[in-house]
Amino acid sequence: MVKAQRSSHTAKEAAMNTKAVRTNDPTSDAGVARVDMKFEIVVIPVSDADRAKEFYGKLGWRLDTDYDSGKDFRVIQFTPPGSGCSIIFGKNVTPAAPGSAQGLYLIVSDIQAARKELLDRGVEISEVFHDAAGVYAGTDEPYLFGRVRVSGPDAEHRSYRSFASFLDPDGNGWLFQEITARLPGRIDPAATTFASANDLASALRRAAVAHGEHEKRIGKADPNWPDWYAEYMVRDQTGEELPK
Repeated sequence: MVKAQRSSHTAKEAAMNTKAVRTNDPTSDAGVARVDMKFEIVVIPVSDADRAKEFYGKLGWRLDTDYDSGKDFRVIQFTPPGSGCSIIFGKNVTPAAPGSAQGLYLIVSDIQAARKELLDRGVEISEVFHDAAGVYAGTDEPYLFGRVRVSGPDAEHRSYRSFASFLDPDGNGWLFQEITARLPGRIDPAATTFASANDLASALRRAAVAHGEHEKRIGKADPNWPDWYAEYMVRDQTGEELPK
C-alpha cells in the first residue's frame, strides 16, 4: 500500500464513479445550459505568500501576476502548463484556513513523466498509485476512488485510474490523475482541442499504434492515413467508438 501524504486538514471528498451523468432523457441535451460558464480560477489558502510563490514557481507554472496594493492586500496568480484554469493566492483573498484546499486534480496524459518532472524540480511527490477496486474504508488519504492506495499504476493502464499526490508548503493537497481517453460526453465533439504539445503527441502515438493494427487487418499500406488518424484522434478524445 502507498502511504498517503498527510496534512492537518483532511477534506471529505465525494466518491465519483466513471459513469456519465445524464439527464432523464439521454437523447436530449435540453438540460444543458446555453451560456458559457468557464471555470478559470481556484483560490488557494496560504499562510505565507512569498513561500507559496516560490513553491508554485518551482513547479514550473507560469506566473501571471503578482499585485501588491501596499495596503494589506496581495494577489498572485499562477497557471499550470496546458491548463485553462489558474490558481490565486496571496493576502486577504480568502477566509479559508491555510492548507484546507484538498482534492485539487491535475490531469496528465503520462503520469510517470509528470511525476518525474516534479522530482527533477526537487518537489516531493508520492509514488504512483491506483485504487483497490473501490474500497472506501481505509487509513490512506481519501481520493476519488477510495481510501486505499495500491502501489503502482493501474495494472490495465485504464484511463482515470492512476494517481500521484503532493502537497504545497501549507498542506494544500494536489493529485495527478492520468487520463488518456475521455468517457463519452466529457468532450464537445464539435470542438476537439489539445491543451499542450505533449497531449497532442500522446494522441498521435496512440493513433499510430492503432493504425498499425488497422494496416495489418487490411493487409496493405493505407494511403488515407491522415483521414484515419484524424478520425481516430477525435473519437479518442470524445470517448466515441474508435475506428477499426
